[in-house]
Amino acid sequence: MIKYFIYCRKSSEDEERQILSIEAQLAELREFAKQNGLFIVREYTESKTAKEPGREIFNQMLSEIEKGNAEGILAWNPDRLARNSVDGGKIIYLVDNEKIRSLKFPTFWFEPTPQGKFMLSVAFGQAKYYTDNLRENILRGIRQKIRRGELSAKAPLGYFNEPRLRTIEPDRKTFNKVKEVLRAFATGNYTLTAIQSKMFSLGLVGSRSGKKMPLSSVEHILKNSFYYGHFLYRGEIHQGSHKPMITKKLFDEIQQALKDNGKPRKKRKEKKEFLFLNFARCGECGYCVTADRKIKKSGREYVYYFCTRKSKIQKCGQNRFLREENFAKQVKENVQKVSLPDVWRNRFLDKLKVWESENRQTSDLFAQNLKKEISAIKTKLERLTDAYLAEAFELAEYQQTKNALMAEKKTKEEKLSDFERKGNHWLELTRNWILEANQAKNLALQENFSEMKNFLKKIGSNRRLAAGRLEIDFKKPFNLLANLPAEARAEGEGEAEHSSNSLWWTHRESNPALIDAIDP
Repeated sequence: MIKYFIYCRKSSEDEERQILSIEAQLAELREFAKQNGLFIVREYTESKTAKEPGREIFNQMLSEIEKGNAEGILAWNPDRLARNSVDGGKIIYLVDNEKIRSLKFPTFWFEPTPQGKFMLSVAFGQAKYYTDNLRENILRGIRQKIRRGELSAKAPLGYFNEPRLRTIEPDRKTFNKVKEVLRAFATGNYTLTAIQSKMFSLGLVGSRSGKKMPLSSVEHILKNSFYYGHFLYRGEIHQGSHKPMITKKLFDEIQQALKDNGKPRKKRKEKKEFLFLNFARCGECGYCVTADRKIKKSGREYVYYFCTRKSKIQKCGQNRFLREENFAKQVKENVQKVSLPDVWRNRFLDKLKVWESENRQTSDLFAQNLKKEISAIKTKLERLTDAYLAEAFELAEYQQTKNALMAEKKTKEEKLSDFERKGNHWLELTRNWILEANQAKNLALQENFSEMKNFLKKIGSNRRLAAGRLEIDFKKPFNLLANLPAEARAEGEGEAEHSSNSLWWTHRESNPALIDAIDP
């Protein structure tokens, strides 16, 4: 009597949803064996695709057959045994060697004859053809979704897969939370571990553990282009049709923050409160300026600032200490350099009203130039695709060039959208500059060093300390105010008029949108 193994397989993949479940297959096969008097010695069940060789339980069953523990297999259909040429060839080879003397299927006839083996090979071939054809159809569908700007994958955190429309939509529960996290990290005030803790406090946790999200997942979120409206598929950037969470500009700020502050830092053993700590760097070696307290014999306490001199490459000769009161004095002096007197403020605000009525033509020209630049990038993308299809580029080179062009196009599109939405927004920025520069005078008068420090951080960069002197590179147009001679700061009518004319000219050069708007 021939001994049989029952083999049942069910894959969780889409193409096999119509196949009976393993429980249903077992029930049918047991009934079939009972009706036909088959002697079953063991049942094998497996939940794995048969598109590729390497099924452990299937190979274990064939090994038992080669040992002679059974001579027959009972399965629902030949495609349950194999959907690839390797496993199908093994079955036919064992039939040729008479290791398998009988194959039984409720849905297929088989006899170990030349005609039977030919029909079996046809059945295996049909199963493989069905799998290959289905794969091609799925890939074609994915390509079509990508053309429509739809990511064919699981939605990232902050979004969800809409099952009815098969699109990716914002998740009302997490969308704003993720947006808050991205904006926070862009400020540069968070490390990866700090932003990980912030996400946990907002309820953004690991999907399975419920604990803090792994740092690798946090970093992936921060680098995901999906959040600004693009998505990456097989190394290539595509334009998405979903609602962006952030702008490309903010995304670029996040990437810069990752470079500057992405690595977790060791916690300090003792936190000392110093007014100007982390405000400036050494002007010679570029390392941080630290601070310490010294108590004199008189009992009076002094705070000193000095270079940490941690550079192993460049020896630092900055041995000079700077007392905190001298540091504060220089901070105040730098704020006064960029302060705007009330007389200038009023004159500038009056001039701003004139600009508002004269700048319409310049704005139209600026928008038109942006549209031309965007159109030129689209043309480059089309030519790049044609060149790639003509095999003028390797895949890696094509993807790298396309991704760079897509990023540039997105940046210019956002700039155009922002300009069309806000109009003459630079006028508002100029007004804010006038008011901020005027407010700096009040900060100096009040000796509010905490606010003065924040103000200088905002308007200046490369803050350095060398030979006991604080130097700051001011952004335009604050740099003009800082470089004005002392006599030009007098608030007299003649001097103020002369200085303001100089200021108009320099501010004109610092902002191309003002070129045709100012008449110094």
